[in-house]
Amino acid sequence: MKPVSFLISFLKYSLSFIIVLALWEAYARYGGLNELFLPRPSKIGAKLYSLFVKVEVIEQGTIYWHFYATLAQMSIGFAYGITIGTTLAVLAAFNETFRRYVAPYAVVFNVTPGIAVLPLIIAWFGFGWESKIALATLVCFFPPFINTLTGLLKKNDEAIELFQTIGATQSQYFWKQQLPNALPEVFAGLKLAITTALLGTIVAQFGSATEGVGILMQRFAFRLDMAGSFASLVTMAIMGLLVFTIAEVMDRRIVFWRDAKGLERVSKKKQRKLMVNG
Repeated sequence: MKPVSFLISFLKYSLSFIIVLALWEAYARYGGLNELFLPRPSKIGAKLYSLFVKVEVIEQGTIYWHFYATLAQMSIGFAYGITIGTTLAVLAAFNETFRRYVAPYAVVFNVTPGIAVLPLIIAWFGFGWESKIALATLVCFFPPFINTLTGLLKKNDEAIELFQTIGATQSQYFWKQQLPNALPEVFAGLKLAITTALLGTIVAQFGSATEGVGILMQRFAFRLDMAGSFASLVTMAIMGLLVFTIAEVMDRRIVFWRDAKGLERVSKKKQRKLMVNG
């Protein structure tokens, strides 16, 4: 997208967002909304200012500590989840018997609501970080598993014939053709997993926690501080947008061949490298 087009689109979306906030503010100020249910945007903004700029200490820490705690718990759970999911997917891709027996259990874990198993997880792992990491792992392992498996099971008859013709081993075929061919599906699963890991962490914090953005939202709601509760919700949204953007950037950088811009970027990079070496 050209800079001018991007700027015009950005201004359009910003203007529509400002109009919505202005209408919401005006309607609330003239008594159209009960602020115990939906506070004014100005109050939410003031609470965000208090949390992030004035660095108000809440629940034994600042918002930055709670942000870090949630992000760290989510990241560790995500790492465990994708490791388990992708490992099971690779094993299932190469062994039909293993795939037939492990897939139903993976589906069972996926369709079981995380909130339903939270009491068991707390009983097994306690009230600390371990229970949040465990639930994040449980809810996020399925997307990498099913997407990686789907990608690895895709067949390209021409590529198979070519690799057989040149006498390539199964390992060479996997690393040079099968895995790169599956990467778009793999990254789609990772992007789903990173958001579900955040949801799992927040749900676990609702159940038992002394730190994290989830417990802040719950405590604010219990105190009927709806501005604080909505400010926590905005913080969660920022966190989700941040981690998804990181995953999206990694997807574009690694799976560069899916679009012309990516191919052009890598081609120019290689050309510059050849010129320097030459």
